[in-house]
Amino acid sequence: MSYSFSRAAETTVDARPEAVFSILDNPLRLGRHMTKPSAMMLGGSMRYRLDAAEGRAVGSIIRVDGSVLGLTLLVVERVIERHPPCGKIWETIEEPKLLVFGDCRLGFEVVPDGPGSRVWLFIAYNLPRTTTGRLLGPLGAPVYARWCLSRMIAVAREARAGEVV
Repeated sequence: MSYSFSRAAETTVDARPEAVFSILDNPLRLGRHMTKPSAMMLGGSMRYRLDAAEGRAVGSIIRVDGSVLGLTLLVVERVIERHPPCGKIWETIEEPKLLVFGDCRLGFEVVPDGPGSRVWLFIAYNLPRTTTGRLLGPLGAPVYARWCLSRMIAVAREARAGEVV
């Protein structure tokens, strides 16, 4: 799959790669910004449904569903790469039912940086094929991607030296 758009963010964290990877590898923790109503979620929220591997194995399925402005949303993703403690990539496997994103791929890389780690996160995406998506996507997708990445960076910064969860 090729993607027309992408955003990335980078930070340093005062924790070893194992601790950072452990936190980012947990879909419930990494995506918690979508599970609570907020202005960026237009008052809606999403719910994660994980398979037996809990999104922590290649081939693992992550389902995220919910509603925004009375519209039902759904995205189904599969983990396609996972290399502890270095990184992970997952992508949509069905046509997403989202307002501003169509097919997408997300991931992160963690590398040692002195006593801590450098973390790089990305979202690559296409706009939705729906009429609503073609209208909202060009303006909403870059803003939403930046917000998601900033929330994911905040999760990475929760890692502490010596902590592996």
